[in-house]
Amino acid sequence: MNIITCYKSVPDEQDITVNSADGSLDFSRANTKISQYDLNAIEVANQLRAQLDGIQITAMSVGGKALTNAKARKDVLSRGADDLVVVVDDQFEASLPYQTAVALAAAATKKGYDLILCGDGSADLSSQQVSLLVGEILNIPAINGINKIVSLSNDSITVERELENEIETLTIPLPAVIAVSTDINTPQIPSMKAILGAAKKPVQQWSVADLGLDAIAARSEQKVAAPKQKVRQRIIIEGDGDDQIAELAEHLRKILK
Repeated sequence: MNIITCYKSVPDEQDITVNSADGSLDFSRANTKISQYDLNAIEVANQLRAQLDGIQITAMSVGGKALTNAKARKDVLSRGADDLVVVVDDQFEASLPYQTAVALAAAATKKGYDLILCGDGSADLSSQQVSLLVGEILNIPAINGINKIVSLSNDSITVERELENEIETLTIPLPAVIAVSTDINTPQIPSMKAILGAAKKPVQQWSVADLGLDAIAARSEQKVAAPKQKVRQRIIIEGDGDDQIAELAEHLRKILK
């Protein structure tokens, strides 16, 4: 069985700065890392391999030049994947969900798959759309919000997801796309042996031309900016009587208008 675990290389939030002029975010000095949500998906693949013999795990990502970083490649391969496939192109430097999904679907088709695992969202945009779009493009079942894998066989997977008032159990035929929540597990920290062994694992770098694709047009526009900072009013109300409570309530009403 071939399992593909999709991941995204995202800027490390501690390195992001805010431009005071317009609130836009500056990523120029930010190092990249694997999106935290995707670490859960990679861990799920490792747990499934412990349940079923013959599983081959491929880590896969779509992006820009960050995916050419040797240290970043070693990082993802040290977490249990047998090999790595990256689709690198300038048009994916700031790709939106549809662009990413088209490239992932094409790469998965080229590589071959029985199960595609994703995180529920990403640590930067968190659109929560990519996994569902991949399923739609490939015309296979896709489901998100999964917080437990019950069982896996060669032709189906049984999963659980927690709804507002109940737990839903679903058996889904393979191939399928499964997006997992952060509640599903705690990702393991790679051992030194795994880190050293990662350098020996195969890596394939594909272009959009290798996938038979051209430029992929985005279907929406998106801008991320920091919220405007408000000046604190520093209003202090002394006392705890009815008059003070009424004064507090009046201030809150004005703020919430």
